[in-house]
Amino acid sequence: MNNTFGIIYSNPSYILILIGIFFLLFIPLIIISEFLFFEPFLVFSIYPETTLSFSLIVTLSLFSAFAVSMNIYRVKLIKETKKIGSSIIGTIIGASAGACSCGPIAFSIITTFGTAGSIASSFLTVYEVPIRLTSIGILVIVIFVTTKSLSRECKVKS
Repeated sequence: MNNTFGIIYSNPSYILILIGIFFLLFIPLIIISEFLFFEPFLVFSIYPETTLSFSLIVTLSLFSAFAVSMNIYRVKLIKETKKIGSSIIGTIIGASAGACSCGPIAFSIITTFGTAGSIASSFLTVYEVPIRLTSIGILVIVIFVTTKSLSRECKVKS
């Protein structure tokens, strides 16, 4: 498994893809989750009670970046859409499940739906950490499956 990571990330373009996807997910999530403020000043704040939520956002962004960059490598290597569908779908589900934060934007959008919106917002408030943990679990499975398929189906050589 380590051999596959070494082969994929020995190419600097995949490292740049990994870093780019990490920041494309990380920055919006910390803004929505109210860890980064732009007004009245640029402020980044983490309180002791929000440390778990912040660490889950970092982990989710990192695993999503690994999964997407590995699947980009896999798509370029295989070039057969029938074999790559499940990993890409798992990556999308894992990343989108963890991206549902309970910030002010989510509350304002959800409350426009009336009673159903209030039920959804209370659900997201109560189960924010389990939803993120579930999406991290999905992403770990996607990374594992992608690594195994790259080492078996694609005959990755060291």
